[in-house]
Amino acid sequence: MINFGIKDAIDILLVAFFLYETYLLMKKTGTTTIFLGVLSFIAIWILVSQVFEMRLMGAIFDKFMSVGFILLAVVFQKEIREFLQVLGSNKGLGFIQNLIKPKNKNDIDENISYIMPIVLAAMDLAKRKVGALIAIQQIIPLDRYVETGEILNANINARLIENIFFKNSPLHDGAMIIGGKRIKAAACILPVSQAQDIPKELGLRHRSALGLSEETDAKVIIISEETGKISLAYQGKLFINISAEELQNQLVSE
Repeated sequence: MINFGIKDAIDILLVAFFLYETYLLMKKTGTTTIFLGVLSFIAIWILVSQVFEMRLMGAIFDKFMSVGFILLAVVFQKEIREFLQVLGSNKGLGFIQNLIKPKNKNDIDENISYIMPIVLAAMDLAKRKVGALIAIQQIIPLDRYVETGEILNANINARLIENIFFKNSPLHDGAMIIGGKRIKAAACILPVSQAQDIPKELGLRHRSALGLSEETDAKVIIISEETGKISLAYQGKLFINISAEELQNQLVSE
């Protein structure tokens, strides 16, 4: 007879909760397929070696399991590094903070207060058809991209953002990076996406924005110099020609 008590129920719930939160973290870093692949491999290994007791296949899978972590570290070092960055960041265990202290209206208002100058600057730049590229850090740090530009570490101000992207400004080329509710740097170099389905009329700014969104969870605002349209790149997708209200909603949402 199987003894199933409260401790077993708590154990199962904790494991399920841990797997679910790990899945959410990996989804933010774009490594969901790796996570699902590892789970599938473990499930097959348990079926072969424990349930059906296949000795030969079980021995082969056991060998794979013994070196599995080394293989994962070698093949998926970039994805694992990004996942660990999320886990070790201040927001990495945010779900625990939300359980202890759920977000209140003041937290939401604070987010909107620092987002609004960015939205207002984007509206003005779009109206004057001034090209701009603004990356807003989420969970994954953008330090390696910050280092490619000019460090500013300034308060977020709509007028400052507009002046930086003014055509005669020495910092207007490249991307501005915002993180920790501060303007970290300007004139930064971003990775260029190699996606083949990007519309031909979109230029290097859109490709760079999409490239960063493919490698990190940053939200990247693009202002087209040719059309004055506002676009947003996030999670490897381009949202083209969005309104100021849509931009604000996208930036405030998690």
